[in-house]
Amino acid sequence: MAMMRSELGIMKILHLKKRGCFLLTLLCLVIFVLIFCEFIIYYVVIFQCHWPEVKIEAHRGDTQASASVLKAMFLSDTHLLGEIKGHWLDKLRREWQMERAFQTALLLLEPDIVFILGDIFDEGKWSSSQAWEDDVRRFQKMFRHPVRTELMVVVGNHDIGFHYEMTTYKLKRFAKVFNFTSGTLITRKGVNFVMVNSVALEGDGCTVCSRAEAKLMKLSHKLNCSQQQEQNSSNKRCHDVEQLPASEPILLQHYPLYRRSDAECRGEDSALPEEKNIPFKEKYDVLSREASKKLLWWFHPRLILSGHTHSACEVLHNGKIPEISVPSFSWRNRNNPSFIMGSITPINFSLYKCFLPLESTVFTIYCIAGPLLVVLILAHLLLNPPFYFAQYLIRKHKAV
Repeated sequence: MAMMRSELGIMKILHLKKRGCFLLTLLCLVIFVLIFCEFIIYYVVIFQCHWPEVKIEAHRGDTQASASVLKAMFLSDTHLLGEIKGHWLDKLRREWQMERAFQTALLLLEPDIVFILGDIFDEGKWSSSQAWEDDVRRFQKMFRHPVRTELMVVVGNHDIGFHYEMTTYKLKRFAKVFNFTSGTLITRKGVNFVMVNSVALEGDGCTVCSRAEAKLMKLSHKLNCSQQQEQNSSNKRCHDVEQLPASEPILLQHYPLYRRSDAECRGEDSALPEEKNIPFKEKYDVLSREASKKLLWWFHPRLILSGHTHSACEVLHNGKIPEISVPSFSWRNRNNPSFIMGSITPINFSLYKCFLPLESTVFTIYCIAGPLLVVLILAHLLLNPPFYFAQYLIRKHKAV
């Protein structure tokens, strides 16, 4: 009897050790899957991105040339959910994805400046003061950045409303937080960026629209005069005009310039085939023909970057001016979010698209890991029956 008790005691200890090791293995597997899907996968994917090479002026030395290249990141349509339509689980998942992607990109790529091309929030057009403050607080946490990197934001229709919803109050509220004003010129390393409130280019003479157009026209005059002075071209209208860097500007705005549809857009992150031939509505999906012509005429930009459609597209205006529509940065709007990396000098630029992890890839890993855990647990139970069942078999054997 004593011997049987001793054997059972040893078996119990061995059983507990085996069970402990098995549970520890399961825990390690679960933790590894979570860490990989929620942290490591962003490093694995974004590490493959690189700053594109850009042609440097021949008279510059290597060190000076490298320092003169501006490294800029462009992303769009983050659509942080608000209190009205935002489910807490959707908020948690999408915002975590954007935060991890953005913070990983900053750490690995070290851009000089980041531009977000509008629709920062999903419900800015409806938000109460309290809801707005809460949304801003979440944005500042997600898109925090080191001192060496600047963050600039363009206004979108979901931030202040479409034209018929836009008010001076909403615009001032946005401008106070993000220091945004339509017609603002941002110059870094001799590169000129013009930030445009495309929602205000309605052309109906509203107060906000008139002010926005007046600022754009004034800035256009300054830039054109600066370019003429650089070329030693005299113009009486340019007398006493502030001298700006003569570099042709890059337009940054939320609405794309006018195009019929996305029918000509190509690439894995362009619009879905069934959506490409749907005609765009002026002043809703894209700027009007008139507003588009004005911007091209006023600024003669060398590059235009826009958002709004949530899908990628490359368009050539007037046969020579490229416009890049930047896809949404959020998994909520597409399975394969991305952002644009630009190596820019006052004369040249080169762009590269960096994709984020696919949401479907993360779900697939979780879907494989879940059943695998179940199989491991069942196999363990079959190969290692519970201790009390083993104890019963031993007693029965001894009784025989």
